[in-house]
Amino acid sequence: QVHLVESGGGLVQAGGSLRLSCAFSGRTFSNYNMGWFRRAPEKEREFVATISGTGGSKSYANSLKGRFTISRDNDKGTVALQMNSLKPEDTAVYYCAASGTVYGGARVNEYDYWGQGTQVTVSS
Repeated sequence: QVHLVESGGGLVQAGGSLRLSCAFSGRTFSNYNMGWFRRAPEKEREFVATISGTGGSKSYANSLKGRFTISRDNDKGTVALQMNSLKPEDTAVYYCAASGTVYGGARVNEYDYWGQGTQVTVSS
């Protein structure tokens, strides 16, 4: 059973940066494509970014390209999301997810395992 634990969320002023991390355990990490999603208050969970098992392929939500960067460390079993130039509209709970079969999935149902989420709040 895969277990995912996010960390790194918090309160930041607009224009600032945060780095989220997700620790993976329970299976061979490099066999899983990893993704980040977020859910803002009263909105649906939305795709942020995804990265392949080797880390060689990445994709992002169009609206976030250039500000957010996904990366992974297969030796440590972690995936990170670097968020720069944060805006109040980035306020959300951010979730880490793992997929054993799909790379590049932007849909919630393409992921098999989810973390509990970490809150990011951007003040104006």
